[in-house]
Amino acid sequence: MIKCGITGSSGVLGKRILENLPYKFYKFKKNITNKSEVNQWVAHNDFDIFIHLAAKVPARRVSKDYEKSYNVNVNGTLNIIDSLIKKKNKPKWLFFASTSHVYKLDFKPHKISEKENPKPQTKYGKTKFIAENQLRKKLNQSSIKLCIGRIFSFTDKNQKTPFVIPSITKKIKLSKKKVTLHKLNHYRDFLNTKDIVSAIDLLRKKKAKGIYNIGSGNQFNLKIIANLITKKFNKKTNFIDSPKTTYLISNNKKILKLNWKPKKFNMSLKYFY
Repeated sequence: MIKCGITGSSGVLGKRILENLPYKFYKFKKNITNKSEVNQWVAHNDFDIFIHLAAKVPARRVSKDYEKSYNVNVNGTLNIIDSLIKKKNKPKWLFFASTSHVYKLDFKPHKISEKENPKPQTKYGKTKFIAENQLRKKLNQSSIKLCIGRIFSFTDKNQKTPFVIPSITKKIKLSKKKVTLHKLNHYRDFLNTKDIVSAIDLLRKKKAKGIYNIGSGNQFNLKIIANLITKKFNKKTNFIDSPKTTYLISNNKKILKLNWKPKKFNMSLKYFY
């Protein structure tokens, strides 16, 4: 059985990985910003592969406490990597969960590929992009194969506010008959968590190295998603739009070439969960 070190296993995506992948997991449960705790844990466990998910999210929370978020998302990542590099028995492969927030928002329909120059749109994206660059620099001469997955939007029945879909759902549920929702005239690329888990497992099997977009390649209008939720709760919705419509959609051809098969697109709530 594959021995897998993992950080962030208590998060929504982490839990799905534990549930769906047949690995023997070694879960880091302490403070990732504490170098001695990281060193001790890494030194006392051997891993065939490593999945690094731990991070401060979502973007709104990162912006409110950027210093703490930077410490987790960048310095915490460096603690993990520095410890792994020191090991005699290094993991053969490492997956780093990055984000579509490293890319710039578009004002017209456009699928973003891995070849495009990142321009982080949020402070969260900035921390992830800095971490990406540090990882590539440190592992350039290492035997550890680095795979960076730039994960686009996702949701899950266990995801909570202030993420987008849980936040919309909460507002609609708490409303009486009609709810006013602001700034949803935007398009995003959504996956369910099981598809992300299957992508990570495939990348591991292929011993993939480098950067891969992990997204559906489909554009979802947030207003349409809100309307689906509204119908579920038998409510009515009024929208107040932003001055400009934005797009953040993945070009996922690179991972599709590895024969990744995400769930077939279906514009219903079942698709997201």
